[in-house]
Amino acid sequence: MIRDLLAKATAELQAAGVASPDYDAAELLAFVSGVSRLQLNLVTPTPEQLTQYDELVARRAQREPLQHLTGTAAFRYRELAVGPGVFVPRPETEVLVGWILDRIADVKDPVVVDLCSGSGAIAGAVATERPDSTVHAVELSPEACVWARRNLEGTGATLHEGDIDGCLPELDGLVDAVISNPPYIPLTAWESVTAEVRDHDPALALWSGDDGLDEIKVVAATAGRLLKPGGWFGCEHADVQGESAPAVFASTGLFTEVRDQLDLAGRHRFATGRRI
Repeated sequence: MIRDLLAKATAELQAAGVASPDYDAAELLAFVSGVSRLQLNLVTPTPEQLTQYDELVARRAQREPLQHLTGTAAFRYRELAVGPGVFVPRPETEVLVGWILDRIADVKDPVVVDLCSGSGAIAGAVATERPDSTVHAVELSPEACVWARRNLEGTGATLHEGDIDGCLPELDGLVDAVISNPPYIPLTAWESVTAEVRDHDPALALWSGDDGLDEIKVVAATAGRLLKPGGWFGCEHADVQGESAPAVFASTGLFTEVRDQLDLAGRHRFATGRRI
């Protein structure tokens, strides 16, 4: 029964152009059954669960994000609450977080600022993995802040609702690390963006001018203001911005050791550097 259910759902999702149809079919069945994917062969879904499964598969076939259907997204060692109004965190960003944590491993009681925090994924991960840190998250979208407050509850991180431009002046020159996953998709790339992202992630978290660098420039200026000498920054970008994004930071004259870093798939993914 389970094998037949998964085969039918996988075929439906594949025909709809879903990138990982077999994985998504299994995740949705596990979700409605209340078990892990590894336990699927041990369950017999009820008629109500089968109806719910059919409904969720149909919604996924309409390219509604899997994470919106289950209400959660895994990020490093945490499960985050996500849904309409907030950007769904991606595995690529976990590499950026790990890089920053490695840079501040020997810093006692580090102060870390997460710019364009969205769901609070980055801030929550840093606060959880470095419980001695003081973490500030800045997010402009009121809708995203609803999710961030939920995800940051109990972590010790502080959420600030507002623009990153001019934020946290009381921390100027006092921050050990600035980390950001800002909007960076060029407006000209509309047609190439997947339906899940284009139609369901909030526009404020996606688009950033004709070249995708508008908000990265604000991140660079803000990082330059907040970081103490020797403090580190890490800023995610699109894979086609492996030269242009680091150039934004280098052009300020405020940073040294500016270079680009690859994600686990070997794609250009985030710019890094150190405050002079």
